[in-house]
Amino acid sequence: MSKEERQTAVETLTAQIKGSPNVFVTDFSGLNVLRMTEFRRRLRAAGANYVVVKNTLAQRALEANRITGLEQHFAGPTGLVMAGPDPLPAAKVLTDFLKEFEKPGIKAGYLDGATVSVAHVKRLGSIPPREVLLAQLAGSMNGLLYTFVGALEALRAQRGDAS
Repeated sequence: MSKEERQTAVETLTAQIKGSPNVFVTDFSGLNVLRMTEFRRRLRAAGANYVVVKNTLAQRALEANRITGLEQHFAGPTGLVMAGPDPLPAAKVLTDFLKEFEKPGIKAGYLDGATVSVAHVKRLGSIPPREVLLAQLAGSMNGLLYTFVGALEALRAQRGDAS
């Protein structure tokens, strides 16, 4: 790879990282072409992008974006999940794929300006989808209303109101 090609690659990667405030660093070793294609397809459906990178070029792109704390994770085969503004769908795809195929390995994450651990990324991936969370909230609110109505009924019965 010539110096100009490396510079172009760094500039392209720098622009991609700048457009994605949330990035997950992965180890893609052990993924065959079929699994890699499936992984990328799932990430695209979640609004994310997967880029296999050379470690030194990735480190330069991160430095250009003033991102620190990920340097020690750039060893061996490395891929970056560009999660975009919402990291939850990409984290869900990453953890689901990891459970299903035991690959790719998660090395670290960078979420909203902070480096996060593998455990944090896995916790993000275990959060239910937005629709499920909203349904749980509605169920909780409904339960509170039933409790409130029950308390009013008990108060009315205690006073002896028949109306």
